[in-house]
Amino acid sequence: MNPAGAAAPSGRTQLLALRRWAGAALLAAIAFLFVLPIVWMTTTSFQAGEKMFQLTTEWIPSVLHPENYPNALSRADFPTYFLNSGVVSLAVTAGNIVFCTLAGYGLAKFRFPGDRFALLLILSTLMLPLEVTLVPTFLVIYNLGWMNTYQGIFGPLLVDAFGVFLMRQAILAVPSDYIEAARIDGAGEMRILWRVVVPQCKPALAVLAVFAFRDSWDQFLWPLTVVSKDEYRTFPLGLVKFGEYYGNPPTEQMAIAVLATIPVFLLFVALQRWVTRGFGLSGLK
Repeated sequence: MNPAGAAAPSGRTQLLALRRWAGAALLAAIAFLFVLPIVWMTTTSFQAGEKMFQLTTEWIPSVLHPENYPNALSRADFPTYFLNSGVVSLAVTAGNIVFCTLAGYGLAKFRFPGDRFALLLILSTLMLPLEVTLVPTFLVIYNLGWMNTYQGIFGPLLVDAFGVFLMRQAILAVPSDYIEAARIDGAGEMRILWRVVVPQCKPALAVLAVFAFRDSWDQFLWPLTVVSKDEYRTFPLGLVKFGEYYGNPPTEQMAIAVLATIPVFLLFVALQRWVTRGFGLSGLK
C-alpha cells in the first residue's frame, strides 16, 4: 500500500518514463553501432598479421603486438605525412573560422541589395560535389604555380558554405541592440565583431572548428590532385601508398589508422562542452 498522502503514479507519468527509457536504449544502440568499428580497428591493430583473415573476430587479442605501431611508422615517412596533414588542417580550420565569421556577420547584421540572393547563391554551392569543381579549381592552382605546396592544398578549402550558414545563424541570435550600443560608443565594425559578436558565438565556432578540422584531415581527392611529391603527401595519401607499395600486414595499416584518429578525438574532447551547446543554440537546432 502507498503511504498516507502519497499519490499513486499516473498512467501518463509511467508512459513518459517508458518513453525516456526507450529513447535512452535506442541512443545507446546507435552509439554502439558507431563505436563498434573503432573498437574493431583498435583491437585489430594489436593483433598478429594472420589474425586479420580468421573467420571469427578476436575482440580481445590473446597476445598483444604493440610493435605493430613502431613497425608501421618505420616503413614510410609517416611523421612527415602527419605533419603535412596537421599544417593543412590547422590552416583550413583557421581560415574557416575567420572567413566564415566575417561572411556570416555581413549576411546576418547588414542589409544590402541582393543579400538574400547572395545567401542562396552561397548555399547552392553545397549541392556541388568536389568532383564538379575539381578541374576548374585545379586549373586555378596550376596557373598560380601552387602545385606541390601547402597553399595549393589548403587554399580552396579556406571557406565553406556550410560554415558561412552556420555562423550566420549563430550571429542572428546576437541582439542587434548590443551592436548598436557599441556603434554609439564609437566602436568600429571589426572591434564590434571581435568584442561583442564573437564571444557570444563560441559554441558555433567550436562546431565549425571540429567540422573543418575533421574534413580537411580526412581529405583525400584534392591532395591527390595537387600533390605528386612525397614530401607534401598528407596522411590519407601516405596510408594508401603504405598499403599499395609496401605489402605490410593489414594490422599495421590499422595501427596507422588508429593514430590518425587521435588528433580529431583530442580536438573534440577539448571543445566538447562548446560543441554540445553549439548544436543546441545554432542553426542546427
